[in-house]
Amino acid sequence: MTSTFPNVSINTERLVLRPLDEDDVAALAAMMNDEQVAAWTSVPQPFTEDGARTWITEYAPTERTEGRGLDFAVTEFLTQRLVGVIQLGKTNWHVRSTELSYIIAPWARGEGYASEAALVTARWLFSDQKFERIELRTAADNTASQQVAQKIGCISEGVLRNACIARSRAEDGTWTDVRTDFIVWSLLPEDLEGVGDQPADGFTSFDDWN
Repeated sequence: MTSTFPNVSINTERLVLRPLDEDDVAALAAMMNDEQVAAWTSVPQPFTEDGARTWITEYAPTERTEGRGLDFAVTEFLTQRLVGVIQLGKTNWHVRSTELSYIIAPWARGEGYASEAALVTARWLFSDQKFERIELRTAADNTASQQVAQKIGCISEGVLRNACIARSRAEDGTWTDVRTDFIVWSLLPEDLEGVGDQPADGFTSFDDWN
């Protein structure tokens, strides 16, 4: 049984999910410097183009080849513009489970891209990759991300108290760590029955990117 994800692309009517490449460096760096991304993720701030290039050329390929996860660039089908990232991580090949995270660029929010990308990824994992469980973790105050989880059919399993480090911007412009809770969500193959294709939008916390 395989213990690595294939290097593939996945399409919807509006989106193409594909491997990150070096043409994405500038757009990826700009996306990661967004205020809300900074608040809800552990991405270093400011996030440089060198950091984006390292992620694309070193981190993401290593995660895939060593079986830990997979990173998708989420792009518009018509314009090929980078609208976000889907990341699979903490993959357990024996249990056939993985953790799914998502970020959408600020200019692309409100279009349903996060849920559309997450849903097609989940269907691919369950059908083509024979996975049995997908897990999501959302910070307690990240309501946009929670709406995405609910829209794609996830079930809330409970709260990990004080397990999340978010960030708050101080008056002087610096970022301060703020401890909060994680809400844990799961998605099983049967949870996708009846799930529509008109998703909500948002983003969730990414752990251990750097």
